Amino acid sequence: MTPLARIALFIDGANLFSTAKALGFDLDFKRLLHEFQSRGVLVRAFYYTATFEDQEFTSIRPLTDWLSYNGFTVVTKTLKESTDASGRRKVKGSMDIELAVNAMEIADRVDQIVLFSGDGDFRSLVEAVQRRGVRVTVVSTISSRPPMIADELRRQADVFTDLLELKPQVSRETSGPRERPRAVP
Repeated sequence: MTPLARIALFIDGANLFSTAKALGFDLDFKRLLHEFQSRGVLVRAFYYTATFEDQEFTSIRPLTDWLSYNGFTVVTKTLKESTDASGRRKVKGSMDIELAVNAMEIADRVDQIVLFSGDGDFRSLVEAVQRRGVRVTVVSTISSRPPMIADELRRQADVFTDLLELKPQVSRETSGPRERPRAVP
């Protein structure tokens, strides 16, 4: 008998939200958590999102509160606002570095990392944790037009899972009362 795999989830919140939206469904994070708990020992489930500093309540707040009370480690960062030379407001809030640092820190304590993102910037991270003996599954989609995953990330992953394949296990039920907030970035 082989021991259960130790798994860590890394969810790029904005990217996963966009992917599910492109596929036409809402995620149920409780079901997502249960799905991966059934696949091994879930060591940690990280959720990354950027937030506005000056807003006490934002649309993402109910989701992040729910996630933090229900088994997820929520990592947030304040969005940076600036104005470009032509006077247009720009907002920047990438969580890539935080996700990469956390993945490298936990790599020696897990057998598998499941990355919910299609961002090609994560290709080097995937390669680095693979060198440490960690298998990496990337969850995104090629079913949308255009695909939501960078080709180089999909090729680097040990396993690519199209989010559409997980829809029956992780989508929100459309009938009955809602148990948790709607997934937003």
